[in-house]
Amino acid sequence: MAVVSPGATAAPAKLVRFIVDAAAVLIPWSTILLGIIEGITEFLPISSTGHLLIAEQWLGARSDLFNVVIQSGAILAVTLIYRRRLWALASGLGERANRAYVGKLVLAFAVTAVLGFTAVTLGFKLPTSVLPVAWALVLGGIWMLAAEAIAARLKPGREVSWTVALVVGVAQMVAGIFPGLSRSASTIFAAMLAGTRDRSAATDFSFIVGIPTMFAAGAYELWHTLRHGGAQHEHWGALGVAFVVSTITAFIAVKWLLGYIKTHRYTLFAWYRIVLGTVLFGALSLGWMR
Repeated sequence: MAVVSPGATAAPAKLVRFIVDAAAVLIPWSTILLGIIEGITEFLPISSTGHLLIAEQWLGARSDLFNVVIQSGAILAVTLIYRRRLWALASGLGERANRAYVGKLVLAFAVTAVLGFTAVTLGFKLPTSVLPVAWALVLGGIWMLAAEAIAARLKPGREVSWTVALVVGVAQMVAGIFPGLSRSASTIFAAMLAGTRDRSAATDFSFIVGIPTMFAAGAYELWHTLRHGGAQHEHWGALGVAFVVSTITAFIAVKWLLGYIKTHRYTLFAWYRIVLGTVLFGALSLGWMR
């Protein structure tokens, strides 16, 4: 019977430990964790910006470029999920219904773009403290519960009207300047209350209009960062990993959500927001967060 020496068994374990330690140095685990958080929360109605601000309290702040990259991964995931719908719209512009839908997407995007440009021109910047996030989570959760109750009493309908497109454009902008509100929650419930009662139809419009909106915002942030030399000290390997992690996680999360809302309301997410916001108030009062 062959006898394996202790040194022979220890060698593979040392090699694995070396690889893990080297990976931790080259790709910090916090980078992967932030990519997962972004992927899960970007299109779920619980606020990705709010969750990233909370996570950075312990994991450390990241650069604007890092945030743009992980957000782009999440947007790519949604683009892949809706690729057939997008192709059908692009190739079917000869049909009146498709032209109208695309026109409404353009209107919502244009409203957000104009209001967003105005905010940037006025020098508006997102708050970096947790307190406004806590308020937005709680109030947003209450708003979601109320909106679900109101929408349930209204006449059913799947149509996305021009009024819905206009309201969604405004809602995108409001969510963009108040971290914690959630772009998806704001636009989905704005659409439902403005006329698109069907939860799936409202969610589809919210997600599809979010693709050009968020890609445009990301492109602007990337241009601004590169223009001011903000990418000189970036860890490009970590950025690449975070992008891939965010893309995969968002793909799974959005696929699950689209199936979930076919038979469920958004009530679960509303209560999650309220509970998380309450916990944040407690943590702030105890001095655990700032």
